[in-house]
Amino acid sequence: MPVAARDRSALGRFPGVTLGELEDEEAEKEHVERGGCRRWMRKVCPGLFCQPEVDHDTDTVVTGMEEEEKPEGGAGDQHNAHILRVNSVDLMSERSKQNRKEHHTDLYSGDDLILRRGQTFLMWLDLSRPFDHTTDKLHLELKTGAMPEVAKGTHAIIPLVDELQDDRWEARIVKEEGNRVQLSVNSTPTAVIGAYRLSVVTSGLEAEVTSIHQSTNHIYMLFNPWCEDDAVFMDEEEERQEYVLNDIGRLYYGTEQQIGVRTWNFGQFSEGMLASCLFVLEKSGTPASGWGNPINIVRVVSAMINCPDDGGVIEGNWSGNYSGGTSPTAWSGSVEILHNYHEGGGAPVRYGQCWVFSGVTTTVLRCLGIPTRSVTNFNSAHDTDVSLTTDVYLDENLNPLDSLNTDSIWNFHVWNDCWMSRPDLPEGMGGWQAVDATPQETSQGSFRCGPTSLAALRSGQVYLPHDGPFVFAEVNSDKIYWQRNLDGTFTQIHNEKDVVGHHISTKAVGSDERYDITHLYKQPEGSEEERITVETASRYGSKPETYSAPTAQDVSIQVTMEGDGPQVGSDADLSITFTNASSEQRSVILHSQVAVMYYTGVHKATLRRDRTEVDLLPDSVTIVEWTLSYEAYQDHLIDQAALMLTLSGRVSQTQQVLATQFSFRLRTPDLVIKPIGEAVVGKTMAAEISFANPLPHALTAVILRIEGLGLLSIRKIDVGGIASQASFSRIENVVPSLAGPRKLLASLDCKELTQVHGVVNILVKDC
Repeated sequence: MPVAARDRSALGRFPGVTLGELEDEEAEKEHVERGGCRRWMRKVCPGLFCQPEVDHDTDTVVTGMEEEEKPEGGAGDQHNAHILRVNSVDLMSERSKQNRKEHHTDLYSGDDLILRRGQTFLMWLDLSRPFDHTTDKLHLELKTGAMPEVAKGTHAIIPLVDELQDDRWEARIVKEEGNRVQLSVNSTPTAVIGAYRLSVVTSGLEAEVTSIHQSTNHIYMLFNPWCEDDAVFMDEEEERQEYVLNDIGRLYYGTEQQIGVRTWNFGQFSEGMLASCLFVLEKSGTPASGWGNPINIVRVVSAMINCPDDGGVIEGNWSGNYSGGTSPTAWSGSVEILHNYHEGGGAPVRYGQCWVFSGVTTTVLRCLGIPTRSVTNFNSAHDTDVSLTTDVYLDENLNPLDSLNTDSIWNFHVWNDCWMSRPDLPEGMGGWQAVDATPQETSQGSFRCGPTSLAALRSGQVYLPHDGPFVFAEVNSDKIYWQRNLDGTFTQIHNEKDVVGHHISTKAVGSDERYDITHLYKQPEGSEEERITVETASRYGSKPETYSAPTAQDVSIQVTMEGDGPQVGSDADLSITFTNASSEQRSVILHSQVAVMYYTGVHKATLRRDRTEVDLLPDSVTIVEWTLSYEAYQDHLIDQAALMLTLSGRVSQTQQVLATQFSFRLRTPDLVIKPIGEAVVGKTMAAEISFANPLPHALTAVILRIEGLGLLSIRKIDVGGIASQASFSRIENVVPSLAGPRKLLASLDCKELTQVHGVVNILVKDC
């Protein structure tokens, strides 16, 4: 079968274009043909060819000396001996050396040279003789990617100069000791990140003879938040410490009324993490020439952390069945996930949900040098039709039309903020950018989202790239209720303006406290500025006429919960409060429906429906108590133990529509971790882990996971069963490997109870 010819001009433009086996066959054929031709020509015209001399011990190639012209044992050998060669290169790459410390990369494991762009670094060259400034020439070359090219920034030629200047690849001799010279090398603040291969090229005055020394060690280049000219520059050192160098954080979940928190090991400096993160970029198939732009990088990472369309890191699963993988609630950090993906050659790791996608995204981007934080939005809307509204469709009797209700409101959703300038946007749009790796909707053909400027969201400029409408709807869409008419059309009957985007949370800088950043995403809820923003944004949606007719109200409805809310295993008690602001009596026919749901807003099962008539006195407040027994929900619990109460009704006298939804979770108990004895590097200490089963039935197939950076690697323990309302305790030995403040994490997982975890602070002393 004939092989179709390929257009070689496409090489290097598109990551999916290669010559493959055809190129290999042609190259081999060309090599044989040219080799035969060269041998014949060498016999006829020996002066046309030179033979490179290769020094296998030093990876040095000397070219330019014509083999046929070398006098035997005479002047040729003396001339060859005078060639300046590089015997070895010392990259000064150890963690304790100046390079790693000055580049804030000494926390990365191993002794590779890890640098941040736009900053100088040092290296020693051991030469075959002293460097002669009058006759010797020397330059460095750094290459990255599969097809390095100078024009694309993947092949840097670094000349030797007398004085270094900013924003240039340059090198300068700063110290000479006999045959050794020390170079100070400067990189550009826009350099492509990734693994570089180093060559040192030396030659004489006329460059007739060239020696090339190829270092066997890679140089790793990262983004640099400490460099003012880098797009990810961050001004405050405390923020750099938090958003780049902190390898442990806090993820928030639950509902706006019951915010839960768990500690997450980002572990970006752990052994193998840098290689794993670069592997993620390589697996994307994107050309290395685009890896100098953080906008491109976060867009690639956003797509690659999920796997539906590109073989990314994590396979999402919201079914409740996690056979063949790990339950999303069981993970306590990113290290194991990224290790498994790398060691598995790019096979997606099972399973994840939004906080897992976010935690791993934080790890990858912090590892690469981009300031990043995990962010949780409570009452997070998922707009499926680009209307910038969350639409609820009801039939003629005010019952939900499930087939049309594709929009949803998740109890919580976790994504990321990344810090960078946005030269592609109008001034003032730089700073924090929202990036979401959870696969919800596609963006330019891939499941990814962002980076979206928070400043643009706050002002309603959702037309700016990337994915502004979707993120805006998540944090600031109105909830619009539509009722089906007898002729099949729909009429807008109610608008809830303040139910989406509450308590947007992230870990505070320098502490474990929760920091509310809602004000960064939108204007104060209900303010005139916020309403203007919503109406401005809606003009770019699929329903721009939504806000043309406001609805008047004199009766309002609100659902409240006492204290921290119900614990799993007990009854759930809520209060429904009606306020009649009119001077006349009102009557309400109230429809209520309670359902078990995933935290994404997807219902699993409806537990109960009720219809109630409520009479409201003039200028009065009426409270109706509502209770859901444990027996009603015990067989329907899922991962987040979340429930949603949907209320809808009509005021008989005015035909005003009342509608609201209230999500709440059933609290789970914590694991209690108690250190026993003093924590000293290299010495065994103990930790007691205890837990009390709150359910009136036994837990089965319980798995306990323990981990702690600098304390112990991930340890999985098969606990077995825990009896009804019984307590469990276990002592585990720990041998700390790193001094300083550390955190020991534990999580418990079983099919009957999830989201059980605990953490304790441990101060480890040096030995």
